[in-house]
Amino acid sequence: MSLVIITGSTGLVGSEAVNFFCDKGFDVIGIDNNLRKFFFGKDGSTIWIKNKLLKRNKNFKNLNLDIRNYEKLQKIFKKYSRNISLIIHCAAQPSHDYGKNYPIIDFNVNATGTLNLLELTKKYCPNSPFIFMSTNKVYGDNPNNLRLIEKKNRWELTKENKYFKGIDEQFSIDHCTHSFFGVSKTYADLIVQEYGNNVGIKTACFRAGCITGPNHSGAKLHGFLSYLVKSCVSKKKYTIIGYKGKQVRDNMHSFDLVNCFWEFYKKPKKGEVYNIGGGRHSNCSVIEALNLVEKLTNIKIQKQIIKTPRVGDHIWYISNLSKFKKHYPKWKQKYNTKKIIEELIEYQL
Repeated sequence: MSLVIITGSTGLVGSEAVNFFCDKGFDVIGIDNNLRKFFFGKDGSTIWIKNKLLKRNKNFKNLNLDIRNYEKLQKIFKKYSRNISLIIHCAAQPSHDYGKNYPIIDFNVNATGTLNLLELTKKYCPNSPFIFMSTNKVYGDNPNNLRLIEKKNRWELTKENKYFKGIDEQFSIDHCTHSFFGVSKTYADLIVQEYGNNVGIKTACFRAGCITGPNHSGAKLHGFLSYLVKSCVSKKKYTIIGYKGKQVRDNMHSFDLVNCFWEFYKKPKKGEVYNIGGGRHSNCSVIEALNLVEKLTNIKIQKQIIKTPRVGDHIWYISNLSKFKKHYPKWKQKYNTKKIIEELIEYQL
């Protein structure tokens, strides 16, 4: 038996990974206790995804465990140690706002939970690759120091700027404001690297931009495109927070991201870091996304603008994918922003 352990298995990326690796013939154990409902209320609940996964995949089992509980996690790693081929760690507290209001919970989930999993990997399956879903928020608000130009519907860089193709892995994580969420994820990112470089586990941190897809339980505090489409279709007011709605995000479909995981699994490395997202291939501002959703649905979205941005939020962020593409040249992007939104709309309707 070849087994994949996926934390956050009923979340967006986790559920995509469950389907992907089940289809590849792996047995998959998911670890997910629906903390998103605790964080975001009923809109964030992922029970519906769990039920879909269990119905679709006979080789999938979901365990209602909390990654903060080392003792209960240890029982799973000990039981399956010889069969574990891969660990994909997606479980997280993903919201800036929630992290600011509840920093102890945020840190315990994002940082301590990650450390628990790394220790258990070292103890029971040290030869198995460990993939960590990190975030571009490890760079704090440093991207806001770039020389941006204000255009009609977005902030942008000149083509002469060294970061026009996107922010790469050499970008500084120091001397900036991260947000509490950013800090807890930065700790997790660095400790994953340390278990690669110091302990010798094959690890990768994927510092992601905006990841989305039809399994995204978009909520007001998390899930930009998913929540925007949901608001449009349900004719609810959408709130734009800061930067006149011109802030730019690169958008990546969860399917494209999980295919990155697959490439890494086949040829893993130690202590690697990859900036990953839509890149120049797939990006938009909030205003551009609103306009596109309205055009595709023929529904006028009610919106309000809050002038004050969230602490540590990016004005412009596009990922430079050059490093990952160099290491794994067979990987190709399937989705751009328009195709992602079309799929989200189809799913909501």
